[in-house]
Amino acid sequence: MIEVKLFATFREGREKAYSLSAEKFHTASEILKELDIPEKDVAILLINGFHSRPESAVADGDTVSLFPPVAGG
Repeated sequence: MIEVKLFATFREGREKAYSLSAEKFHTASEILKELDIPEKDVAILLINGFHSRPESAVADGDTVSLFPPVAGG
């Protein structure tokens, strides 16, 4: 299984976390498509805590964390 964690506005209308089949998903981009998150809307994509790109490979046991652009003050 691949664990996917969503943060901030990505949680609106979605769960906080998903467990997805490692057999079905081979790249982070495929996960984004499954969750209906446009690649352009992702500010930070981490795989196992390391900055990654949508075309990065994912494998069984990985954790993918997705963050939108966030402003604060």
